[in-house]
Amino acid sequence: MELGLVGLGKMGGNMRERIRRAGHTVIGYDRNPDLADVNSLQGLVDKLKGPRVVWVMVPAGAATQATIDELAELLSPGDIVVDGGNSRWTDDEKHAEQLKAKGIGFVDCGVSGGVWGLENGYALMYGGEKDDVAKVQPIFDALKPEGEFGSVHAGKVGAGHFAKMVHNGIEYAMMQAFAEGWELLEKVDSVTDVREIFRSWQEGTVIRSWLLDLAVNALDDDEHLEKLRGFAADSGEGRWTVEAAIDNAVPLPAITASLFARFASRQDDSPQMKMIAALRNQFGGHAVESKK
Repeated sequence: MELGLVGLGKMGGNMRERIRRAGHTVIGYDRNPDLADVNSLQGLVDKLKGPRVVWVMVPAGAATQATIDELAELLSPGDIVVDGGNSRWTDDEKHAEQLKAKGIGFVDCGVSGGVWGLENGYALMYGGEKDDVAKVQPIFDALKPEGEFGSVHAGKVGAGHFAKMVHNGIEYAMMQAFAEGWELLEKVDSVTDVREIFRSWQEGTVIRSWLLDLAVNALDDDEHLEKLRGFAADSGEGRWTVEAAIDNAVPLPAITASLFARFASRQDDSPQMKMIAALRNQFGGHAVESKK
């Protein structure tokens, strides 16, 4: 089938290649002319035969909204827009209503796989009407990993991005657990080879996983992670997961703590710890360190 793909960055560019390898035609548009097959969204729409499917892979928020606004004016009734970026699920509902007024279908799709997706396939979580999903199914089949699993129609519009959001929240907590365990192992004098301990866990243990494999890869590149600064950004999805938990009265202590740990990573001199140090000194005479 034919697909229009908007956004050809690290994810979008590799997705275009994987879909083409499966025998489908992909017309790609990107603001970078060196990556694009056409020079405008209008050009992309003109190249596709109806009914069209256009997949959007641009940053969540304003960029996605602007792209959908433009596509709403360019596409025809019966066409489908897929948002494969990391949009908030509540935005999906607005986009679906906006496009429905023009007779255009909408499917939201959470995509996981990162830079490894071209070769390994992408895990896909999509939401939308059954008939709209069916029109995109050949592309989902081309992108997903080999085998039975890795792709799911999660439910109504918004369900795909909600599922991906929760996936990322779980990922936060798993990464935080590996990071805390690694730091503790590094701290103890009796432990002499933390990297090989991590490597040994890759077989037979209950915590073996792709994240563990990637941790070993990182330690092979830089055994004590001395080349890295202790700073980690957070995606919107981690925050949205915690917000959704609050809205639904679902306790998420591990995921919430892992999100807050990322906030702490941005503080070279934690204001909170200043107050903790001051209080410990006041009530117990504990030593404090002066700022140099």
